[in-house]
Amino acid sequence: MPQHSFQLNGKQVTVDTEDNVRLLWVLRDLLGVTGPKYGCGLNVCKACTSHINGKAFNPCSVPVSDIKATDEITTIEGLADEQTGTLHPMQEAWLDHDVAQCGYCQPGQIMAAVAKVKAAKAEGRELTDADFDDIRNICRCGTYFRIREAIKTAEAKM
Repeated sequence: MPQHSFQLNGKQVTVDTEDNVRLLWVLRDLLGVTGPKYGCGLNVCKACTSHINGKAFNPCSVPVSDIKATDEITTIEGLADEQTGTLHPMQEAWLDHDVAQCGYCQPGQIMAAVAKVKAAKAEGRELTDADFDDIRNICRCGTYFRIREAIKTAEAKM
């Protein structure tokens, strides 16, 4: 069985699995990282949103063979400061705005928001309405207003 190595939340990991296994299943079933949620499996709902090399992506649609050993995969578990336990400003904002209802989509929502804020800051600007419209993660509870407010709060602290 082929081996696949990559960085996961700051640590090098290696798994033995077939090339065509989706990264989401590698994370959840082989590595026990359950923050990225299974929603649609088609890159539509984005419940599994994580980061690859700092950019948002959906591991439900990526075969593990597409991941290089040097790729850094970050999930919601890797967002907080591991040494101090301090939550990321986006996680704090989520709590401050009481965003979560059922909570299922929230890890993906937070990861998408962090990537969007970082991309805007790298361009030297603040988020625009178009940026918010680009965040396509689905929340069945309909907490979109609170999500936007939390992102605005976190943006000021990032």
